[in-house]
Amino acid sequence: MAGKLIAFEGLDGSGKTTQALLLVEALKARGFKAYYTCEPTYWRVGDLLRLHVLRLKRRSPVYEALLFAADRYEHVAREIRPKLRRGYIVVSDRYLHSSLAYQGASGLSLQWIRKINFFAPKPDLVILLDLPAEKALERKLRGRKPRGFESLAFQRRVRKVYLEMAGAEGFLSFDALKPVDRLGREILEAVLSRLNLTPPKG
Repeated sequence: MAGKLIAFEGLDGSGKTTQALLLVEALKARGFKAYYTCEPTYWRVGDLLRLHVLRLKRRSPVYEALLFAADRYEHVAREIRPKLRRGYIVVSDRYLHSSLAYQGASGLSLQWIRKINFFAPKPDLVILLDLPAEKALERKLRGRKPRGFESLAFQRRVRKVYLEMAGAEGFLSFDALKPVDRLGREILEAVLSRLNLTPPKG
């Protein structure tokens, strides 16, 4: 595969979507072929996830993990692998480590979650936008009552799993409380350096 796969991870409210889109635009401005994508996807299983898991009461962690894996399979087959083969830098707003963090925080074995996602190519780089669970919920809820994945205790467990994976796997970790523009510049500089990316000639 000629391209690169970058995954943004973190709690809801950490700014993943904003920073992933900023990175794609910054890479394009420097002449790279860059592509934004996200999970859950907007394919069939992704729509099912949005309707039956994310908006309603939580289901069994096993049910959730299998649905997310099925959605990821379609994501990889329809978007990620084709773009990588064509030399794109694919920037995914959530990817495999979201399943590990969220379903892992629900009590599932990380080894089992990795096993059912055996088909997913390993990211060339994982970017973790870290902030305290309290701040993440404050940003996301804005006075709304929490539901499902949104309880403070659960979000703290998710953050703990993320931080453990970041230390073990060498994520690029950033303070998500920094101003958006400053954070975007820091992420771009780190990505270019870590992946040794040189802007295309012409």
